[in-house]
Amino acid sequence: MLLGYLRVSTKDQKFDLQRDTLLAAGVEERYCYYDTASGAKQSRTGLDACLKALHPGDTLVVWKLDRIARSLVHFLGILQDLQGRDIGFRILEGVGAQMNPATSEGKLFLSMLGAFAEFERTLIRERVVAGLAAARARGHKGGRQPKLSAAQQRQAQAMKAGNMPITEIARTLGCSRRTVYNVLAQGQAGKPEAPPPVQEPPVPYVHRNGVMARVE
Repeated sequence: MLLGYLRVSTKDQKFDLQRDTLLAAGVEERYCYYDTASGAKQSRTGLDACLKALHPGDTLVVWKLDRIARSLVHFLGILQDLQGRDIGFRILEGVGAQMNPATSEGKLFLSMLGAFAEFERTLIRERVVAGLAAARARGHKGGRQPKLSAAQQRQAQAMKAGNMPITEIARTLGCSRRTVYNVLAQGQAGKPEAPPPVQEPPVPYVHRNGVMARVE
């Protein structure tokens, strides 16, 4: 069975050209899945439904390669998933239109895609690392922002000091119990250690007429 996937970036664009091409290739209208979304968006409702509806022996048909994938890495992931499920893939026009994974040319094409995808992944990692280094140089800290503000963290510590249960603190601040425990643990870690208790010197004793007496 042939299933078709169609995508346009904005509501102002139309599916007509893609639909006509897919119908001419033998895809029935009822087996066409549509998305109106940017190609940079990896998760799309129509694409997800289309991939889920495919069964072994089916073939996914698209007008052009850029209609389905946001990048080489994304496309290679989809293609590997389809191959693992024994599902065919066909591009009607443009780059990859003659691709057939069963032929030597198709295997070469996939190998080249894999190499380019790995290169793309490397570039992405390098850009991320460079961006984090630049942010740290400017004094910015990476990682997830705290779930509670500094004021809320102080409130949590104050409520705990007043013997309020953890569950009640979490409900009051609108967070999870785990968040409250983390905040309280951080508060304990940030407190300076209490100084050791001052020990008074021992009171001296003297002998008076053979009797031990304390000197006042």
